Amino acid sequence: MRGITYLKMAVAGAVCCIGGPAFVMWVQPDPDELFQRYNPELQKKALSEREQRLKEYEEYMAMLREYSKSDKPIWVVAAEAEKAREAKAREEKKRMAAELEKQRLEILEEQKRAH
Repeated sequence: MRGITYLKMAVAGAVCCIGGPAFVMWVQPDPDELFQRYNPELQKKALSEREQRLKEYEEYMAMLREYSKSDKPIWVVAAEAEKAREAKAREEKKRMAAELEKQRLEILEEQKRAH
């Protein structure tokens, strides 16, 4: 009796572990087949944006490779890099504001001299 129960469980496990992924592979459409189902406008858009997506993906992978060189976990390195980018953006914004203020003052000086 006990052997039959184990055999049933082994068969049920094999069906789930092998049959489940096999069923998903059978049901899931091929990427080319899926692309052919798109309407022509979407196909043109997907083809025109393909280079941009590939470029972004390569940049992302290069960034991950750079992060993985550190001894720290990737999420920590990514957070540090994000903080550095934000700090750089703030500095750039301050620099631009200072430049605009400088230009504004120069214009005011010229206007005072003109009168």
